[in-house]
Formats: sequence, structure tokens, C-alpha cells
Amino acid sequence: MKYAICNETFQDWPFEKAFAYARSVGYTGIEIAPFTLDAPPPDFSAGARATLRSQIKDAGLECVGLHWLLAKTTGFYLTTPDEAVRKITGERLADLARLCRDLDGTIMVLGSPMQRNLLPGVSHEQAMDFAADTIKRAMPVLEDCGVTLALEPLAPSEGDFLNTAALGIELAEKVDSPNCSLHLDVKAMSSEAIPIDQVIRESRDWIAHFHANDPNLLGPGMGEVVFDPIFKALKDISYDGWVSVEVFRYEPGIETICEDSMRYMREVEARV
Repeated sequence: MKYAICNETFQDWPFEKAFAYARSVGYTGIEIAPFTLDAPPPDFSAGARATLRSQIKDAGLECVGLHWLLAKTTGFYLTTPDEAVRKITGERLADLARLCRDLDGTIMVLGSPMQRNLLPGVSHEQAMDFAADTIKRAMPVLEDCGVTLALEPLAPSEGDFLNTAALGIELAEKVDSPNCSLHLDVKAMSSEAIPIDQVIRESRDWIAHFHANDPNLLGPGMGEVVFDPIFKALKDISYDGWVSVEVFRYEPGIETICEDSMRYMREVEARV
């Protein structure tokens, strides 16, 4: 397994401190949330990109890519009937692809439920078509940058669009690009009607990236989800991508989250 961690986990730590600590715990990849940067993609300068890329490399890490692509932004929306908004949203995804490439990343996880929930009068079927149109506008740049857009299904508690892996695959099929695939998240898959390991096996041909966490919003092994069948399924399908820790609660403390998550994942990997 290749283990990474999302950089917002470290909250207000300077990047150098966060990256060095992540590597010391055993992570070899870092996933960047654009909202943690000093400026949005169009304004994040070439010099700033080079500095961040060097900070990641100097810590002995690889940049996995980006996630939380549209979080803490305004004016962007995936599933709107407004073509002008879909156009600027596609342009933002293209800007993010260039940023991802400049950081030596290859994956962009598209979750961002607040920018994709169903709008009044828009059916899920219509929203799928609107989302596909938005994404297609960015795909030439993603393909040119060598970046894969990994669509993230989310639980109904987080939004009302794209709530299952099967729907994520359906949307990827609509986009119809080798650079559009599927992202799976343990917290989200816990809401599906079938077991998580079955979701993984049924999605085997589409999985580009994976987040390890728990429905309690903490890290792997810090809640009720048992990861043995999950890691066994990943092993059985020969998944060779990243397993990134992503949490949404920080009360245990940054060090505890990082260290306990890594220890648990290594224990499970050794068992399966």
C-alpha cells in the first residue's frame, strides 16, 4: 500500500513542519486542498508553485494531487442548468489541473457537495447530464496535463447528488475520457446498501484513488469500520494507487490522528 494524508489535517501548521512530520510517521504522499493555499489557482504564482513543489519533495513526499476542489469558493456549480456557470466551473477545473500538474500531482478528487447538490426543478438525471457537460469542458486540459479527475460519490448525509459508486461510474461513462474515473471513500461507502468490499470489487475497473476514514469523521481504525475486508478487497483487485487518510474532526489531536491511522493501516495490511 502507498499511504498519503490530506494536508488540511495539519490545520495551521506550516507546510514544512506538516510535510516533515507526515514523512516521519510513514506517509509517502501528501494530498493538497486548494483552500489551504495563499491564493486560488489562477493567482497562485509560478514561484509559489515551485516553492510548494520543492517543500513536498524536500520532505521526501510525493504530491498525490488535489481534493476539495471547489470548497470555500463562490460562483461555481457542477449541476446547474445555467450554461455560463458550467463554463466558468469547467474553467476552474482546468485551472486546478494545471496547478496539480505543476505540483507533480496526477489525481484530482471531485467531491465538493455544496457545488453539486440538486437545484430546484433539476432531476438527478438532468444533473448527471449537466455535470458531464461541465466536466467535459475541462477534460482537454486534464488530458494534456496528465491528470485524472476522480469522481467522488458521497453519502446522502452530505448531499443528494451522486450517492453511490455505481452512479459515479455512470457519470464517468458519460464524460467518456481515460482521464475521468472514480474515487472511493470509506465514510461515503458506509452508507451504501451493499458491503464496502463488494463496492470495491464491483468498481475495480474504475478506481483511481481511495480515502481511508470512518463515518465518525475520524481516521481509519478510530471508529467502528473494520478495514480487514476493505484492504483485502483492494489487494484482490490489485489496486496500486494511493490510500489517503482524510478526516473531518480533529479533537484527538493531529499527532494522534496521523499516528493511530498509520499504525492501524499497517496492522491491517500485515493481516491481509
